[in-house]
Amino acid sequence: MSHSHRPRNPIYCALDQSDREAAIVLARRLRGAVGGLKLGLEFFAANGPEGVRAVAAENLPLFLDLKLHDIPNTVAGAVRAICRLPVAMTTLHASGGEAMLRAARRSRDESGSELRLLAVTLLTSLEQRDLQRMGIAGTVSDHVLRLAETALAAGLDGLVCSPRELTAIRARFGEEPLLVVPGIRTSPTGDDQKRTASAEGALAAGADLLVIGRPITRASDPAAAARAILQSPTEAA
Repeated sequence: MSHSHRPRNPIYCALDQSDREAAIVLARRLRGAVGGLKLGLEFFAANGPEGVRAVAAENLPLFLDLKLHDIPNTVAGAVRAICRLPVAMTTLHASGGEAMLRAARRSRDESGSELRLLAVTLLTSLEQRDLQRMGIAGTVSDHVLRLAETALAAGLDGLVCSPRELTAIRARFGEEPLLVVPGIRTSPTGDDQKRTASAEGALAAGADLLVIGRPITRASDPAAAARAILQSPTEAA
């Protein structure tokens, strides 16, 4: 399956850690083996914008995954600040609502930035019984599609979703949304990710970018691990 958004190397490695120097060393080791890097809340809380700039100096595209969720004015201000950083993408929670999402998009547009705004539908650590406990009716797929519709109607560039909802999202919204998929596992791990799949399965179902952390970062040779993950799906894509 071919998607217009999919780069030659669709893997963004998640550097989910607070140690700035360790993240930079890992970024250097991964150059040429991954398509980009994801910096999350843990890294940003410890290192801030200067830490982002330091990792960006390693010349790999950056995905700043902060999952913004606040009142529209506050999120608009945060997006305005992120537009000044050397990052390609950032995230907002779709559950923040249409007004918040539209405020984020306006702020990005007014900044003249090419920053891509991605809406997180439902965290991959949640499953059906979690929705029930939160009083949310319907299936996981129903909820994800509702949130996706809100985000895309607000003009966001794409979605972050689990591998399990890819087929339904592509069926409803077609090829246009950029779909970024975490929860990629090479084998069962028993960790906090519940709605997971293989890299090959996610790409075949319509993923554009794969966010992969522990299977790469915990390997003795992270670059070799990244290349091994891609070998089969690249041949199939």
